Formats: sequence, structure tokens, C-alpha cells
Amino acid sequence: MQAVDTNPGFDPVEERIAAPRLLALGFQHVLVMYAGAIAVPLIVGRALQLSPQDVAFLISADLFVCGIVTIIQSFGATQWFGIKLPVMMGVTFAAVGPMVAIASSNPGQEGARMMFGAIMAAGIISIFFAPLVSRLLRFFPSVVTGTVILVIGVSLMPVGINWIFGLPVGPTAPQLVDPAAQAWLEAARATGDVPESVKLMPTVANPEYASLSRILIGITVLAAILVIARYARGFVANIAVLLGIVIGGLLAAVMGMMHFDGIAEAAWFAPIKPLHFGMPIFDPVMILTMLLVMFVTMIESTGMFLALSDICGRRMTPKALSAGLRVDGLGTAIGGLFNTFPYTSFSQNVGLVGVTGVRSRFVCVAGGAIMIVLGLIPKMGALVESLPTTVLGGAGLVMFGMVAATGIRILSTVDFKGNKHNLFIVAVSLGLGMVPMIAPDFNQWLPHSLHTLIHSGILLAAVAAVLLNWFFNGAPHASDEEIAAAAHAAEAH
Repeated sequence: MQAVDTNPGFDPVEERIAAPRLLALGFQHVLVMYAGAIAVPLIVGRALQLSPQDVAFLISADLFVCGIVTIIQSFGATQWFGIKLPVMMGVTFAAVGPMVAIASSNPGQEGARMMFGAIMAAGIISIFFAPLVSRLLRFFPSVVTGTVILVIGVSLMPVGINWIFGLPVGPTAPQLVDPAAQAWLEAARATGDVPESVKLMPTVANPEYASLSRILIGITVLAAILVIARYARGFVANIAVLLGIVIGGLLAAVMGMMHFDGIAEAAWFAPIKPLHFGMPIFDPVMILTMLLVMFVTMIESTGMFLALSDICGRRMTPKALSAGLRVDGLGTAIGGLFNTFPYTSFSQNVGLVGVTGVRSRFVCVAGGAIMIVLGLIPKMGALVESLPTTVLGGAGLVMFGMVAATGIRILSTVDFKGNKHNLFIVAVSLGLGMVPMIAPDFNQWLPHSLHTLIHSGILLAAVAAVLLNWFFNGAPHASDEEIAAAAHAAEAH
């Protein structure tokens, strides 16, 4: 399908590297993906309104499963699983929007059980559908995938913005209930003059919302990332987001905004317990939601694998591609079991392979082992969880904005001048994708069983883009060159 070996006497993918250098190179891969790996459990855990301890557990579980799935993908597990190329696996941002929608509708541990049940079922089903993905690629040309990724990024931007200024609900909400009015209401309820259903609207401006200290930290993180990305070179530039978070965390600590009690209480070592929140709940609509996410993820992974085969000089066969895509499904099923999320290959690490020229798959195996060790150290998860959201907000603007920019970059390869129908596809799909964000109560008169499905702007945009593309353009078969070109365009996750 792709790529020809440039030196038949030496296969750089199978190169054995000395242990010290192997660990250093593996740790470099971990640093490049670390910010993206910890962002999703923070977003979803807080959307589920879990306790700080449970959010820290999600972070540890995510790092642990990242390592397991990376080893399966890079090292291989039987002929059925593993592409056996230098691949680092991490949580896909394509799943964040639907998971936040599930969490918003079903907060708490019950919502977690629903989410992980849907993730587990979607992963198992995806294992069997992996070989068929290549036949479905014709329904996902660049105009579709670019639009979907653009909507993913735009849908996530409010999360980063709210992280900086304050979350819409809770102690950092823009307005609070007047304490004096609340005291009067409680007294009136005690005498039976006011029914329990009466509640007060927030009317008092909250000094914690958009405070100067929060804005200062958010701007500092954003500025640090931009300065490092502009002036640094090589590896340092690749971890600009992580360094920005570290700088913001240090500033927050100096300003007394970080609390280290949870870190002190966390253990140095603890196994990752499967089904931490109880037995999963398998909701058909949520499973369908996550299945659609898995299709988008596998299409993205296909492009990444074809791009990586170019870099490594190894021919990509349909059998190897199927084995790689099965790991997307297997990793997602393992993620559901261990209380984490859908997994895919991290494109920034694919870029790192090209930058460093080190193509040995054992480097990523070492990176996977490091991730497992980090996941087994609860203090690491507690440290990340202790970061104020405003620190993550500055980084979130960059990370989520880069997702949107990736969609724009993919759309730049689409023919809009010669085929004006593509404009309709992007315009209508983008508009539908914005509906849940702009009018969150649009579904109040629709059956509640459909709320989770239609409240995801990403899924609305994906379905619209596929159907409109089929309506206007049909479904011609995509060539390997077109898929690889889209992958090269998608350099950021």
C-alpha cells in the first residue's frame, strides 16, 4: 500500500538501542505526549463532578493504560494486535465532547459507570470492525474529517476559556446567591411558609470569578507557551505546552493557589483497580455515540499509520493496518475496564519520530513502560489534580485551538473553488455542530433517551458532514496517497 524500504540491509524499526539511551528517548516521547494525556481525565473528571481523589485516580489510570496500549501497539501481541511501529497511544480528543455531554447529563459515579460502559462496549465492537474501516474511508474524505476535527476544537474552546475565568457552576461561578437572602429563605422554610421547591437565583457578583490573579496566571501560561514555541528549538519546542503548565503551576504555588494536602495523603505506589466506580452501565444510545467517535478515531489512525510507514520506510500492508486499528478498539475496551477513555496514536509523537530520525519501535515500548510506572504512583496524579484550573486554561487555549487549526489545515487541501458543494458541506455541518453550544436547551421537548446523542455537536457535525458529502459528492474510493496526505496535514492533536 505504501512506502518502500530505502536500505534493505538495515531495518531501523527493529533497531536495538542501549538501555540508557533507550530510556532517555522513551522519556522524551512521554514528555511530548504528557500534557495531552493528562488533559482529558482532568476535563472529564471535573465534568463528572468527581472528588479530587477520584480525578487524581483517573489521571493515574489514564497514564497506566496509555503505557499498556502503547506496548501492545509498538511491540505487538500476536499477529492480530499491534502495528509494530514506533507509536505512542493516548486518549483521543475526538471523544472529549461526547464524554463531557454524557457527564453533564449524568454527573457523579453513575454517569461514570454509563460512560465507561459505553467506552468498553464501543471498544469491543471496534475490534471486530477494524478490518472493515478501509472500506468506509470513502465516506470520510478530507472535507468530512477536516470539518469534524474543526468542530471538535471549537467545541472544546469554551472548556479552556472557563478554566481561566471560572467554571459556570460551583465556587468560581460568575454570580452567587446572596447569603442574607439564603438565610431568610432557610428561616422561612423552617416555619413552613415557603415550599422546599423554591430556590434563589444567583444575584451577587463572585469575587473569585475572573479575578486578576486567575487572569494573570492564565496569561502567563499562554505567554510562556508562545515564547517557548517561538524561540526554542527541537525537543524543548516540542514540550512547550508542558513547560507552560509547569511555569503556571510554580506561579500558582507562589501565589498560594495550590493546595498540597492531596499530594501528601496520596500513596507512593498503588495498583490501578478495574471498575473503580462499580459495574458499567451499557446504554445503547451512549454506545452508539462512542462508536461514531471510534470510526473517526480509526480513520485518523489510518492516516497516521500511513504517514508513519513513510517515515520509517516500511511498507504498510492491509494485515498490518488491521492489526494496528484493532489496538484502537482493544485499547478503548481496556480503557473502559480500567476507568479511562478511547485511545489512538498521538500525532505529535509521530512528528517526533520524523524530527529525531530515531525509528526504533522499542523506544516507544520503553515509553510505554515509563507511562505504566507513572500511573502506579498516585502522587503524580494528585500533583496534576492539584493544579488550579486557570493554569490548565492557558494551556487549554493552545491545545484545543490546535485541534481546530488541524481541522482548518486539513480543509485547506479540499477543493472549494472547483467544487462549491464542499462549501455547503462545511457550512451546514459547522452550523449544526454549534447548536448544542449556542442553544443548550434545544432538546428539552425531545425524548430524554436522545439527549446524550444529539447534545454532542461533534456527532451532529459528523453525521451531517457524512450525509451531505454523500449527497453532493457521492462516495468515491480514497487512495492511500490522499489518506496519507490528510495525515501529514494533521500534525497536531
